[in-house]
Amino acid sequence: MTSALAVPAARFTDLLIAEWIKLRSLRSTYWALGASALSVVAFNANAARADYANYPHYNGIMRAHFVDIALRDAFTAGAAMILVLAVAGIGAVTVVGEYSTGLIRTTFAAVPDRRALMTAKVVVVTAVMTVFGAVVAGASFAVTQAILDGRGQGVSIGRPGAMRVVVASALLAPVCALVGMGLGALIRHSATTMVLTVFVVLLLPTMVTERYHWTACVRNALPFNAWDRLVDIGYGHDPFTLASRYPTTVTGGWLVFAAWALVAAVVAVVTVDRRDV
Repeated sequence: MTSALAVPAARFTDLLIAEWIKLRSLRSTYWALGASALSVVAFNANAARADYANYPHYNGIMRAHFVDIALRDAFTAGAAMILVLAVAGIGAVTVVGEYSTGLIRTTFAAVPDRRALMTAKVVVVTAVMTVFGAVVAGASFAVTQAILDGRGQGVSIGRPGAMRVVVASALLAPVCALVGMGLGALIRHSATTMVLTVFVVLLLPTMVTERYHWTACVRNALPFNAWDRLVDIGYGHDPFTLASRYPTTVTGGWLVFAAWALVAAVVAVVTVDRRDV
């Protein structure tokens, strides 16, 4: 005999709303996103200000390739590191936070379908971080190019390569947030997750050389290096950088982004589903 008081299974839209409420109810989310956004824009603006001040002293070659410099200022490597640290940390906390407080037991009791629950978490984090990345990348581009316009060297968003810089920088946020989620689901310990996340997304790229073909392949397959390739509009013809012995492509950069995001999401969903609390 079926109980008349049986509770119906939660709809996926209900899970999305619940995960959104969890994320936005944390004060740390606002502080982390706000502080990192201001830091990223300020970091990039300072790079543009430096090029604005030094422009009269640049030689003919540098002025001829100033478009590449302007687009590099739109989202610098230092700013990308700040962004990666913030979003990867938030991504990890969305999983590790519930395990460390024990809230995950209550969550699983209310929603036994762990895969649906984690999928909803992945969707919410991806959406929020994509919007965040787009706002930060767009604001950085607008501010830096406005500064360089003082020398008549600002680049419009319609300039070839400009949109790629903005989109790649925006998508760096959800990709690294998902990496943090995946590692958080595997490790379930806050400090260890953060250390390993920083190592994977920031330190490992600096430790892998391009001297050999196989190490170059590993280096090019890392998310931060994929971003660096995508935003390097002068790749292969910039006179100020050395040509790579094993060059990569723009398409390869996009594929690396997609692969890391997909694998990290699958790892988060499958790991939580198969492991005990």
